[in-house]
Amino acid sequence: MNPPFTTAEKVLLLIRLIFLTPWTLLIYILCAVSISLHRGLPLWPFIRCACLKVVLRTFTGRQIQYLSPTTRQTYTTWVRQKLSKSRRDASVQARLKIEIDPLTDERSSILWVGDCRKAKKVVLFFHGGGYVVPLLPGHLEWCWRTYVSVGIENGVETAVAVLEYTLCPEALYPVQLRQAVAALARLLDHGICPRDIIVGGDSAGGNLAAQLISHLCEAVPLIPTIVLDEPLAGMFLVSPRLSNKTTDESFVQNGWIDMISAETVAKSNMYYLGLSAVTDCPAKSQMAAFPIDRDLAYMRRMPLVVKTVYLTAGNEEVLRDQVIRYASEVRRANPSFELRLDLQERMAHDFILLEGQNRTTGRCMLAMRQWYKGLLTEKGSVG
Repeated sequence: MNPPFTTAEKVLLLIRLIFLTPWTLLIYILCAVSISLHRGLPLWPFIRCACLKVVLRTFTGRQIQYLSPTTRQTYTTWVRQKLSKSRRDASVQARLKIEIDPLTDERSSILWVGDCRKAKKVVLFFHGGGYVVPLLPGHLEWCWRTYVSVGIENGVETAVAVLEYTLCPEALYPVQLRQAVAALARLLDHGICPRDIIVGGDSAGGNLAAQLISHLCEAVPLIPTIVLDEPLAGMFLVSPRLSNKTTDESFVQNGWIDMISAETVAKSNMYYLGLSAVTDCPAKSQMAAFPIDRDLAYMRRMPLVVKTVYLTAGNEEVLRDQVIRYASEVRRANPSFELRLDLQERMAHDFILLEGQNRTTGRCMLAMRQWYKGLLTEKGSVG
């Protein structure tokens, strides 16, 4: 458990809020407005990107967590508010309640969204946030609108198992991967068949999902193994971080307009891998944290582990080229493998989460809903 936030830390946070944040915010908003106008991009979403960039670049992981509700608090609040606002909606009342399934390490849990007892399909969901930001309400709104609701509409009951993993700096790599493996093992122990499980996430959560799939293909040392008797139903990766490299053209093009940048990626490494500002190169044993930096031979086994993959990224985000390369490498290893790559025009990093925060079913959610509906309605998909 993280030590309590000290008085000294509170003073430093106050100084940062008063003296540094306003000027940084002004600079990033001006950059966002000027670049958006130049590129013909919608202003408001990219102004929000600027605000999020300030949070990610200006504050430490502990400061962000001090200012934010915990993942558990966000989950319980969202469920209560959803139930309160949907008193006359029988479909919500019948499927939603606070249901928490602690995992064996006693540091992580599955937070259920939807009726896990009647579910024919289960989505194992890993939230983003650079491994330092807790779950946001937008993640849960996205899960409900995109997976649970699509399941209801198509007569295939779906529940989402949101992993409450341990954040950095309290836990470093590979703790989160170990917890993801434990969550999948718990679903299998509950009698859920691999063909009825979909895994995925956004940003760091997308990284974790891709790590999990690569681990199932070729085990990471010291991490418990799972041998599947059939492939998982699918995997979705939204704006995933797949490489430690920050030299791609997309980093240069979009570093000032996107909510993340090379600097925030380096900062994330310090928390996630325990690196310093001086030694920022991951050790060989840590390269498995980046699915396209490790030996790619594991990709040849992907069809044995997962049936289909949906990749999505914004054309205006820094991770765009990583996502394109991942898709290319998977296709090269498996020419007939079912993979859909969706590069969304006029969008940056993780815009589906912004839609969730706004409680709107926008272009990103509609695309995800279409993919998930296709997965559900595919012949023989319902176990």
